[in-house]
Amino acid sequence: MNAEKQLVRAEWLNAPDTKAVLAALAADGGVARFVGGCVRNALMGEPVSDVDIATSETPERVMALLGAKGIKTVPTGIDHGTITAVTANRRVEITTLRADVKTDGRRADVAFTGDWLTDAKRRDFTINALYCDADGTIHDPLGARADIAARRIRFIGDPHERIREDYLRILRFFRFHAWYGKGEPDPAGLRACAGEGEGLKQLSGERVRDELLKIAAADNGAAAFRQMAATGLLSIVLPEATRLDRFEKLVEIEATQLFLREADPVLRLGSMLDLDAAGVAALAARLRLSNRERDRLTRMLTDTTRIVCYLSMREVRRALYTMGIELFKDRVSLGWADDKRGHNAFQWRALLAMADSWERPVLPLTGEMIKASGVPEGPEIGRVRAEVEEWWIDSDFIEDEFSIIERLKAIVQATIY
Repeated sequence: MNAEKQLVRAEWLNAPDTKAVLAALAADGGVARFVGGCVRNALMGEPVSDVDIATSETPERVMALLGAKGIKTVPTGIDHGTITAVTANRRVEITTLRADVKTDGRRADVAFTGDWLTDAKRRDFTINALYCDADGTIHDPLGARADIAARRIRFIGDPHERIREDYLRILRFFRFHAWYGKGEPDPAGLRACAGEGEGLKQLSGERVRDELLKIAAADNGAAAFRQMAATGLLSIVLPEATRLDRFEKLVEIEATQLFLREADPVLRLGSMLDLDAAGVAALAARLRLSNRERDRLTRMLTDTTRIVCYLSMREVRRALYTMGIELFKDRVSLGWADDKRGHNAFQWRALLAMADSWERPVLPLTGEMIKASGVPEGPEIGRVRAEVEEWWIDSDFIEDEFSIIERLKAIVQATIY
């Protein structure tokens, strides 16, 4: 089955909720079409996650038309023409046809239009300027079908002009090539990105972070980062990326050894870094990483627990208990990516499997049991419990309650009386 026939049969195109949205938008003579990623991905045979619609109706008319059919709307970006329709099964983003009136490299002032070609020309890449009617008819005003066939990411019109409208398009060029491209990047686009790189300094940390993590999650992210490094762009947005070799090895391991493992962009980002806690904090502040992302990076890059591929089962259990599953797996993944000996793959893979099947043991010792042994109420209970727990860990999480009580008594007699 060719890609276009697949599109006609696509679930999102035939779903009752999306059909209802399109029908509502066309109720008063307006035109509405699917646009962008859902059309692009369907033609490429890639998964579709988000469904977007372009329409000739103004945002106010969109809300009125959908409301008349009982479809909830949210004015998510009404100043730029975007309304979100909330249906029972999905959220559909609807944007009025637009023309850019003024741009400053970060955002655009827009005017609404009824012209589909004008709307197409303001987009970034040809593969994102595809439209599709409810019956599956494709509208390709800028020749995107040839670029899709070639898996080529090509700017619309003059690449320099497109980039100067929004410098984030530099990172989007590499991100789209990493996810959908084939072979070398489009030469004209690559030259333009390299030439306009200084504009990246205007962008907010949040926008840069989002694109970097999306590139890191791509199967071909390693090649994209190498290309960014070669053009001097990586040193602008991520000068801390001194371990591209480890990142490349991690991606290779995931592709050839772990197969079904879903890409973890934060782990992949960490594999590119060689930072102390202060360095991670500075990076996190610049890129506006979440506290959880910052703390995870700090732990994986600064933890000193001995992690080697030949850990014994007892050592694995101890490490998992003291480190937690996430940190243990992060350290194992980075250790494997640093290992130059290919024949150790089996051992590294086994460590990850043990972590996935591990259940955290619970020390069968309560505060009441500690008080019954003669420990007074207060901080001494926590101290005694910590001493028993340390012995319990050293004993490989012994389950014999009698032995645990005997150890408790010994600690209390030695330290309390």
